[in-house]
Amino acid sequence: MKRFFITFLAMSSILTALAAPRTIGIRTENLDRSVAPQEDFYQYACGGWMRLNPLTPEYSRFGSFDQLALRNLEQVNGLIQGLAEHKHAAGSVEQKIGDLYNLSMDTARRNREGDAPLRRSLGGIATISSRAQLSQRLGEAMEYGLWAMYVDADAMNSSLNILNEAQAGFALGEKEYYLDQDEHTQMIRREYLKYIEKMFETFGFTEPATRAQTVLRMETRLATAALNNVELRDPQTNYNKMTIDSLQQLVPEIDWQVYFRAMGIQPTCISVGQVRHLQEAGHMLADEPLEDLKTLFAWQVMDGAAAYLSDEIYMLSFNFYGRILSGREEPSPLWKRAVNIVNGTLGEAVGQMYVKQYFPEENKARMLALVKNLQRALGERISNLTWMSDETKQKALEKLSAFTIKIGYPDKWRDYTDLRIDARDTYYMNLMRAAKFEQDYSLSFLEKPVDKQKWYMTPQTVNAYYNPSSNEICFPAGILQYPFFDMSADDAFNYGAIGVVIGHEMTHGFDDQGCQFDKDGNMLNWWTDEDKQRFDERTKVMADFFDAIEVAPGVHANGAFTLGENIADHGGLQVSYQAFLNNEAAKAKKDRLKTKGGFTPAQRFFLAYANVWAGNIRPEEILQRTKSDPHSLGRWRVNGALPHINAWYDAFGITPASPMYVAPQKRVSIW
Repeated sequence: MKRFFITFLAMSSILTALAAPRTIGIRTENLDRSVAPQEDFYQYACGGWMRLNPLTPEYSRFGSFDQLALRNLEQVNGLIQGLAEHKHAAGSVEQKIGDLYNLSMDTARRNREGDAPLRRSLGGIATISSRAQLSQRLGEAMEYGLWAMYVDADAMNSSLNILNEAQAGFALGEKEYYLDQDEHTQMIRREYLKYIEKMFETFGFTEPATRAQTVLRMETRLATAALNNVELRDPQTNYNKMTIDSLQQLVPEIDWQVYFRAMGIQPTCISVGQVRHLQEAGHMLADEPLEDLKTLFAWQVMDGAAAYLSDEIYMLSFNFYGRILSGREEPSPLWKRAVNIVNGTLGEAVGQMYVKQYFPEENKARMLALVKNLQRALGERISNLTWMSDETKQKALEKLSAFTIKIGYPDKWRDYTDLRIDARDTYYMNLMRAAKFEQDYSLSFLEKPVDKQKWYMTPQTVNAYYNPSSNEICFPAGILQYPFFDMSADDAFNYGAIGVVIGHEMTHGFDDQGCQFDKDGNMLNWWTDEDKQRFDERTKVMADFFDAIEVAPGVHANGAFTLGENIADHGGLQVSYQAFLNNEAAKAKKDRLKTKGGFTPAQRFFLAYANVWAGNIRPEEILQRTKSDPHSLGRWRVNGALPHINAWYDAFGITPASPMYVAPQKRVSIW
């Protein structure tokens, strides 16, 4: 539930200090020259890659980004397997990594155990005999519940951690799956009911069909009271700080003192994320039949554990979430699932090995230099804005200069001493202990100063983030590779690829969410009223443009939901292109600005950007991501973003006759 913005990012370095000749970086086999760039730039730039990399049964989407993730997974698998093949001292991090991997790979044991690992949890739910027990049970439970609790920086006092609450309790995640009436969504609900019923039947419950209807009814009740994904993007709406006495008045159905004691904490205050949902959850605890509540909790336990039990139970889960919801035909291989479990449980311990093996120390310094170059370019663009007053510009520049930049890996590694992995116990029991370890770790920061050195991604993660509460941008080592960065390629390629995504992360500090936080990470308005109105008018152009995009027959993109990511793509392109032009070494070495391989520097810049988003995707996944993903689909991160970049028109000779042409007065112009 961490409040930060995740986007796909990568490593780079300043290559201008290196004298060796550089390649163009562009792999021409990725192109589809049967299509003119003026007609469909995504197809032109990525069509060859799409043809060479058809979807395999394992994937609902596979792109350049996923190729890099797969390479990293293979590297990490090699490191983990090396530990798993040997015995290690009990309690050592090597023992924990190796034993957890081996437990994950041992499907024969899980098949013998069947549903036995859940009998204790399910039996505990069965013993609930009165509503008076619910406050204690919900505070103790990690496997089930109607809301989520987590510790994070106070949005109005970013130097101090407080307890936060967030809506939960409906397994499909997006409220629209419970409420929309289009044919596809109704089909999803029918298949979901079948899945729930089959799970209850498999676990030996009576009246599985009736129980499935009960679960769907109760989850629909929670989803109806929940905020949608657009509403969840509003930091003001989702911050409701209050004392515990006020919380007791807001939701009297729970004895919050009992609940928090069961969690092992004594908070003095809380920020309730979604008030109406929490109140509705309280009403449910008071007016729903106790047996129905227990049915919902049992479902949450079974559904949450399905991936860690027998093959039969795992496939029930996969057939719905993988096949029906996403269009995947086969599960990921067991070794991939095992590596992901170890990464998710002992991530920084694995990260230390990964960094030592695959991340040269000099890359960190080179990356920092490039980030600083992009930072200067964004500062120039802010200073030259015609729509913003000097007063607001000054605040924006102060925020930009205050960015904390994290590259590669943390300076302080996490301690896993208190995590117990025991090969004698079931796989599920070990994972439950790991979940408790993680919860205790999070709660240990409650009402303490924010740890500015803490990372929210592991070094081997193929991703990056901007966190508004700490005003930081973070680039893990795992993503600092091709297609985002190519050591042998020239500046045009690297600025078009990793430069844009670095600029993307920086722009998140000034998108429609990030702009509500000041340089210290506090949710505080630093805009004049006139400037904020002009900003909102300009971002509305972006939202309206994407609203008009038809991603599937009769289905449109959600411009409000994807607004932050689209603003960041736009800003990243503008900022990185300017940084490329500003590059002093590029100016000094005129040969670097010449046409190479038939492409001008500007063309290589935009082709490199497009190739980052090359990919194939199933129709089911298009529909799912349109509901659930704040990023636009890969095709539209290219064909939706570039028509608003003036330099792209000049690079490829885009004229009013082109289907992709957008009149200058209708183009987005923000940062």
